[in-house]
Amino acid sequence: MVGFDATNRDTINRSFICRLCNLILREPCQLSCGHRQCKTCIENAEWPAIQCAECSEQTQKNEVNIIKLSFYLESNLFLLQIMPDRGFKNDMKALLIICSFCLRNGLFKDYDEHLKSEHPNPMCEFCKERFNSTTRLEEHKQKECTKITVPCPLKEFGCSEPTCRAQLPEHYLTESHQKAIIKAIRLLEAKALNEPHERVLGMDIDNGQSASSTIMATTSENISSQMQEIYETINILAGGIQTLNDDTQRLSSESIKLQSSIESLAQYIGSLKLNAQEQSSFLDGVKPNQEILQQDVASLKQKIDDLQYVSYDGTLTWKISKFHKNRMDAQSERQTSIYSPPFYSSPTGYKMRAQLYLDGDENARRTHMSLFFVLMRSEYDAILVFPFNYKVTFCLYDQTPQQRHIINSFRPDIKSNSFQRPRSEMNIASGIPKFFPLAMIQQDGNPYIRDDTMFIKVMVDFGDMLKTLLPYALSLNPGLPMHIQQPLLPEQAAISNSNDLETETIESSVYLTSPCKVANINDGSQHPNHPFCKL
Repeated sequence: MVGFDATNRDTINRSFICRLCNLILREPCQLSCGHRQCKTCIENAEWPAIQCAECSEQTQKNEVNIIKLSFYLESNLFLLQIMPDRGFKNDMKALLIICSFCLRNGLFKDYDEHLKSEHPNPMCEFCKERFNSTTRLEEHKQKECTKITVPCPLKEFGCSEPTCRAQLPEHYLTESHQKAIIKAIRLLEAKALNEPHERVLGMDIDNGQSASSTIMATTSENISSQMQEIYETINILAGGIQTLNDDTQRLSSESIKLQSSIESLAQYIGSLKLNAQEQSSFLDGVKPNQEILQQDVASLKQKIDDLQYVSYDGTLTWKISKFHKNRMDAQSERQTSIYSPPFYSSPTGYKMRAQLYLDGDENARRTHMSLFFVLMRSEYDAILVFPFNYKVTFCLYDQTPQQRHIINSFRPDIKSNSFQRPRSEMNIASGIPKFFPLAMIQQDGNPYIRDDTMFIKVMVDFGDMLKTLLPYALSLNPGLPMHIQQPLLPEQAAISNSNDLETETIESSVYLTSPCKVANINDGSQHPNHPFCKL
């Protein structure tokens, strides 16, 4: 058990500080020199003589003035019991103490009880270990904590360098500590030789031969005792030196092994570094090729996607999936328009595509969908006829059996750059800005958006199809092969022509034979101003 710690320990009078544990005295006991130490610090001292840390004067344990002698005269035996200095302890009760844990101000007489009640499980600030009492914590810091900084045991002999307790074995090997060991041995030897002579000079010489023999006996006894202490000290120090030498040899051997390992690791790291540099150079060289490959892969992927829907007959049926997502992208201007896959007029013909603005373009923004036709550059442009002058028809499919498709057409302006031979990947788009009102799309259950999908057909008319045939052509089942669809158009055209002739004949007959119904109203008279009556 050691003394008490406090936040204001350094400001307390040194007379209240134990010279061994350097804490506030616990059960103070007075040495022969007048200074005081903790009772337990005296009892736990390893040497029979206690050296005062304040004045360096030594006091034998059996000379401490608070020792109570209980003599047993019958057996000529006595019991040595160290007793506290009660008067000095009473003086300490009025000391003002600031708690080392909570900064509470109070008197020393209440400090021990405060620590027990308020801080039953304190933590070491050095190693963070917890203890069941402050007393146990202070003992831990005084003797056990490996992370606390402590003074060298030979501080009084000149080795004043503070060291972490865990590093004391390394400190013992230092030159300064070895010098302190030599100094300690020499001082002990000198003290052992000088002390008997000092005692002889202090004695009364007139006592004669009896005194001389007593002096000689006492001197001899003291010299033997001192020499015994010196031998014990030397043996302890020698054992420590031997241990240190063994540690030195072990550490030297380990150091050689570690040095060899470090050299091997350094070579290995150098090799790894060289490999890393080579790989870095290789990757730097590969990176441009990788970017080119990524571009090629993206281009091939786009071509493959386009080939899945490619058409070579001048028509395109464009399936637009994820309509609402694309519409939201257009509204937020993340992507205002989308492109259809390319399609062709023939395997060696014009290359074309459609461009759709789902939230409108320019003046049609937020009111209509805008649909445009885009002429693209192809491998056969050199042998094709420009400007492009063929009617383009757009059809938004009604996905219900009613088939109320939205159909709109335009004929290219041959003066526009949009229909000249392409000089870049794509010409400027041209078409119908107000193709379809957005209000109709926003209606619940509209027939043009089903399952979040919309279908648009683009048809380039290379044969001047009759306007009356467009609804029929666009109403044909898209699942029919083209060689089935194409013969149906002339048949429908013939039927349409026949129906037109019959209609004209019937209407002429009516004009010639039908009487004026007005004439039959009253008197059957003619009405010269009525066109039919004139006939």
